[in-house]
Amino acid sequence: MTPFDDVRQVDAGVLNVGYVQAGPADGDTVILLHGWPYDIHSFVDVVPLLVDAGQRVVVPYLRGYGTTQFRSDDTVRNGEPAAMGLDLIALMDALDIDTATLAGFDWGARTADVVAALWPERCRGLVSVSGYLIDGQASGAVPLPPKAELSWWYQYYFATERGRTGYDRNRREFARLIWHTASPKWTFDDATFARSAAALDNPDHVDIVIHNYRWRLALADGEPRYAEWEKRLAAKPAITVPSISLEGDANGAPHLDPGVYAKQFTGRYEHRTVGGGVGHNLPQEAPRAFAEAVLDVCAQR
Repeated sequence: MTPFDDVRQVDAGVLNVGYVQAGPADGDTVILLHGWPYDIHSFVDVVPLLVDAGQRVVVPYLRGYGTTQFRSDDTVRNGEPAAMGLDLIALMDALDIDTATLAGFDWGARTADVVAALWPERCRGLVSVSGYLIDGQASGAVPLPPKAELSWWYQYYFATERGRTGYDRNRREFARLIWHTASPKWTFDDATFARSAAALDNPDHVDIVIHNYRWRLALADGEPRYAEWEKRLAAKPAITVPSISLEGDANGAPHLDPGVYAKQFTGRYEHRTVGGGVGHNLPQEAPRAFAEAVLDVCAQR
């Protein structure tokens, strides 16, 4: 039996969060955050490496994934970055975690960045795949060069009701396509894919994904409760905690050159490019490199 066979649940803010936990209860805490369209199993080979080093590891399902559920039917199914950042703060409070090292990729990296920037007292250190991912709706409204726009094709698909219906009907086919295009050299098998794709069956998944991408383009409103936090994020606050950004050398998903965002990290900072054909799902494709970055950030404290 592995930690991933023992999914626990805890009420945290507006959510009942599904999560797995491993390692000594008195160890320093590391929280690992997955992206879209992936799940907690992106860290299945990272967790043992961190536990062997004495870390307490917590891996939650984000809102709209796996066994994480909203506690009320009346809560807006909101995909705003600030909402997800506050989800993480609520989870830490529910588990009595004062501070933790945060590490993630894709949506998970953005959520970790948000907490590191807005609540640095809760973040001992940060590992972020693709670096600084904080932005606001105004930036999302600025057109990109055509080649860059092409890589965001699904964002525009999701802007339509046809896209919402198509994603809902074809979640697995859509996820498999993203896995292949974002990690073109990763040869995952059917069992590996099916294990993670099950998390997309969450009843709130489609609503969260569609709102997330429409909000980025200012095609969907946010909630007033998050407006002040989003205003602060739109100003692109610096990240002051010890940080390491990672990038796979074969990442097929949209991402910036590290030189563009390095200035946003004003504390101790390092960038590492992971070679060998590593794509977007870096922790699952290169678990040792990801774990080493986490442990190196932990050692910097």
